[in-house]
Amino acid sequence: MSTSVPNLESPVAQAPTGNLELTVSRAELLRELTAAQSVVERKTTIPILSNFLFEATEDGKLTITATDLDQSLRTSCTAKVKKPGACTIPARKLYDYIKLLPEGDISIKLMDNHWVQIRAGRSNTKMVGMARANFPQVPEFPASGAFKISVPSLKGMIAKTIFAISNEESRYTLNGALLVIKAESMAMVATDGHRLAHVEKLGETIEGVSGEKKTLIPRKALAELSSLLGSTEADTLEFGDDEQTLFFKVGGRVLTSRKLTGQFPNYEAVLPRDNNKFVIVRSEDLMGCIQRVAQFADERSGAIKIRLEQNELKLSSSSTDAGESEDTIETPYNYDPLVVGFNSQYLIDFLKAIGTQGEVRLEFKDAQSAGQMRPEDGNEDVKYRYILMPMRI
Repeated sequence: MSTSVPNLESPVAQAPTGNLELTVSRAELLRELTAAQSVVERKTTIPILSNFLFEATEDGKLTITATDLDQSLRTSCTAKVKKPGACTIPARKLYDYIKLLPEGDISIKLMDNHWVQIRAGRSNTKMVGMARANFPQVPEFPASGAFKISVPSLKGMIAKTIFAISNEESRYTLNGALLVIKAESMAMVATDGHRLAHVEKLGETIEGVSGEKKTLIPRKALAELSSLLGSTEADTLEFGDDEQTLFFKVGGRVLTSRKLTGQFPNYEAVLPRDNNKFVIVRSEDLMGCIQRVAQFADERSGAIKIRLEQNELKLSSSSTDAGESEDTIETPYNYDPLVVGFNSQYLIDFLKAIGTQGEVRLEFKDAQSAGQMRPEDGNEDVKYRYILMPMRI
């Protein structure tokens, strides 16, 4: 009876599964573990998901993968690989332990029964791992069809929209931001039904786009992407997708995320067209006023009242528990008087996103219609607007 022996030289051979043995610098390992550990599922019912997958190859590369099934992060660093192979190690415990080790080289070796030995200086530790075979397959970056996107542009767009994404799990098409890529611009939109943030960056040359490409990116992936973009030296990232998955390649790191299904609402229909009453104030002044007045707003609704009269903007709030407060900013205003209520936290979120330098423009139609805010910064390349539904007070 003949048994067929798999040809390990064939190109379809899986990632290494041998008895991994390597040496790696603590600084490099810690840098990559820091990037990957935020993806690891904390409260998982599937134990393998709380592990890192380590894969060492003969070319002196250690690849580290973390996944929670919704998203995955794959990163790598150089290592002295004595024996190529793979193992899984409890992520949180390893990360906490490596942080406590002094600078220098760390040797990692797979032992029997999936235990992993870690040696550094005079420290010698054995950690209980799990079988490599149990670790889920992570999707591979697509071979073609990826777009190159500017790192600073995307990072700025995420910061200007992520706070407006809905937290309500039931409204799952609102649990992400919509990225719209065109040949010479890109935009990002997020809404939770009460407010909408829309930012458009002009003058971006993105090759390979015909017409426009719309992609819904989950909130969790945006947060992860934002921290990757914040810690990279690269100027551009690669963005690709297939039927189920989004892929972002930032430097040597690849983030994948499961796509959100469903249609993002037709946001263009709610963008105000005729908000012809406007006032321009210093962002810092407005932020100070709102924060003071919000202390006395109803705790549940956070509602504050904006009153526009001849050359002044008045903010006020009251609650039966806390009392009442009023603040005034003098500013040119020559339209009909107007009183409208908004959620103070929503106003603060926007002012934090634009920073307190410069001025902000508030545009209104009447007390029942959405208000619009935008930075008055003369930046023609970045068009940023924030639309807020009014509250009854």
